[in-house]
Amino acid sequence: MAVHAFIFPGQGSQTVGMGRDLAAAFAPARAVFEEVDEVLKQKLSKLMFEGPIEELTLTENAQPALMAVSLAVLRVLQAEGGIKLKEKVALVAGHSLGEYSALAAVESFSIADTARLLRLRGQAMQRAVPAGQGAMAALLGVELDAAREICAEAETGPQGREIVACANDNGGGQVVISGHKGAVERAIEIAKAKGVKRAMLLPVSAPFHCALMAPAADAMAEAFANTPPRAPLLPLVANVSAAKASDPNLIRDLLVQQVTATVRWRESVQAMAALGVDSFIELGAGKVLAGLVKRITPDAATASAGSPADIEALLKGL
Repeated sequence: MAVHAFIFPGQGSQTVGMGRDLAAAFAPARAVFEEVDEVLKQKLSKLMFEGPIEELTLTENAQPALMAVSLAVLRVLQAEGGIKLKEKVALVAGHSLGEYSALAAVESFSIADTARLLRLRGQAMQRAVPAGQGAMAALLGVELDAAREICAEAETGPQGREIVACANDNGGGQVVISGHKGAVERAIEIAKAKGVKRAMLLPVSAPFHCALMAPAADAMAEAFANTPPRAPLLPLVANVSAAKASDPNLIRDLLVQQVTATVRWRESVQAMAALGVDSFIELGAGKVLAGLVKRITPDAATASAGSPADIEALLKGL
């Protein structure tokens, strides 16, 4: 019998039209979108279904929108396929904001609270650094230690010392860096000089997962004082620790740290594989995580479910 982990995508997986077919086909999916619209007092579902992409990509919209699609898929699996998480799934994990989707899936937060927390997180991350002062870049064909060395070299520039750090260790030689714009641009040049296959700026609105996000971490700590996580139905493999977490206090602390810390996705997938997981199922928009898992653990089975056809195929195999 396969040992399944449900995994949940992060920012960058959003596309105009995501969730539209789900809403048309399934009442449980519509109910999720309506609940999120209501709690945020915004027609977020209309933005997801129709765009424009520029507005959907704004962090404060993309974060709750991606969570809504992931949870809509899960609710359909539960309602249409009779899937019981505790019977079918060993672990959950998510990439950055996907960690919140994962926690909503295992009932650590309600969908309404998750939408509110992600809206707040998106706004706080956007506010933490004035527009144009931060940047992120993808380095392809480089491992984490080499990327750290590049960042260390790039820290010092004409303005003195600036912040640049590894934001995501995605596996398969893909590391995303984040920090002050000048330092990130220097890191790109250093990476190219060292023969890194590709180094390019990413179209993001803020430098996530680095020390510049400290004000957003403080905002989340405050938010969790009012909305603490509950004990999850299943353990979460956390971005910050790349290890299992079930204690609500630990989960809260890890979520606060996650705002400024590296997303250790490669190590998280390796940890899940070491715990016996041999099937990774991505719930929500896109197929980014399934692709990364294949690079990290080539022998594992992967699937992505974001459309009615995907769900039908998945239910045959679960």
